[in-house]
Amino acid sequence: MVKLFAPMMSLDASGTIGEAVTYSKWKGRHYARERVIPANPKSGLQVGFRSVFAFLAQNWAALSAPEKATYDALADSMAVSPFNAYVRLNQRRWRNFKPPSQETPATESGTLGAWNGGAPAATGGVASVQIDMTIATANDNWGLLIFKGLTGFDTAIANCIGCILCDTAQAYSFLDSPLTAGQYFYNSRLFTDDGKVGAEDGEIDGTAT
Repeated sequence: MVKLFAPMMSLDASGTIGEAVTYSKWKGRHYARERVIPANPKSGLQVGFRSVFAFLAQNWAALSAPEKATYDALADSMAVSPFNAYVRLNQRRWRNFKPPSQETPATESGTLGAWNGGAPAATGGVASVQIDMTIATANDNWGLLIFKGLTGFDTAIANCIGCILCDTAQAYSFLDSPLTAGQYFYNSRLFTDDGKVGAEDGEIDGTAT
């Protein structure tokens, strides 16, 4: 990064020239840098972590005040907000292939939800596969982890493609898109609000056209 004074014969310049050099300002100081197009890597591990991070961010607001307060001590020790402590701790759990928990410490003793009519079902569509399922009894369920891979695969962080809220008795769906034409295989696992993960629901498949 190069610091500038009166860049481009003016006192203020911003933007990109010739798709090569970008001019901007940071903390009142002008600078120039090479134009860089940010990468958007989509490796299995990154997709899995992004899915869980999105779930955590979307569902923090719905936690009760006592549930949020369980992260206060950790937040103080890390000099971060309770939300950041909640995300960091649950991402650390996920690195060990354990699902998120609403409170800390995670007791992993809740009762998982029960499916209506068995495991989820997959339906192929145009450049997509939709997974549909219905919870008959929610119990202490909080969410559902969705995995994709080759037939006979074992569920793992590297093949997790979705983490969705699944905490009431109702119908849910997950759309995997865009996809190239072909057959895809899926599996899923429920988890409770205190971090207990269920067994695999069983392999299903759908064909994108």
